[in-house]
Amino acid sequence: MSWLELLNNLENGTVRAATQDEQGQWHANVEVKQGILEAFKNGTNTEFPGGFVDKHNLAPQGFAADAGVRMVPGGSSVRRGAYVASGTIIMPPAYVNIGAYIDEGTMVDSHALVGSCAQVGKNVHLSAAVQLGGVLEPIGANPVVIEDDAFIGAGCVLVEGVVVKKGAVLAPGVRLSATIPVYDCVNERMLDKGEPIPENAIVIPGSRPSSSAWGREQGLSMSCALIVKYRDEQSDASLALEEVLR
Repeated sequence: MSWLELLNNLENGTVRAATQDEQGQWHANVEVKQGILEAFKNGTNTEFPGGFVDKHNLAPQGFAADAGVRMVPGGSSVRRGAYVASGTIIMPPAYVNIGAYIDEGTMVDSHALVGSCAQVGKNVHLSAAVQLGGVLEPIGANPVVIEDDAFIGAGCVLVEGVVVKKGAVLAPGVRLSATIPVYDCVNERMLDKGEPIPENAIVIPGSRPSSSAWGREQGLSMSCALIVKYRDEQSDASLALEEVLR
């Protein structure tokens, strides 16, 4: 498949930068990422209306009304090679990078970033200033994945292939990476490194004592995340207001 065919297939959703196996594990599609890098190599810097410069073959997408995507004016951009499904709302300013996949009914709020190859499921809410890190290299690295019905609170930052499972809720300000520990206070365990945020988990920012004796003597602490409960009818009701905005 040529890089041009790949970009077209990414935009219509028939090809994705990551796929889920029968056991629910996510894996990077190496051929797709290689094709995206090939598109960059074959592009030349070009001036576009509005005063910006990018590769000639990676210009921002436009959406017709019948696509069912509502992209509110004010500085948002969806780059070539990204898929945005019907029913998605993009509030300004927001940016969706190449290789990203956003499924039906998702809200991308102001100042949000959906990085390269990030995968976002159905009916997800990405609140204001959410950052989903992108990844093109190393070629085999997994992207950030947000599964269906998750709610990502304002100012959350997710990088380094973090996976958030269905229905999980991240409170404002949660930071997740491959090295930030997550403590499940309900089941009294620490998640294994690289283990996804479980389905329906409610996660808040936390801290823990410094790992060094000197740091503890200075009263220093380190960032972590805490699972404090799992979703129930009450927590679902608190998220229902989002539907009014649609």
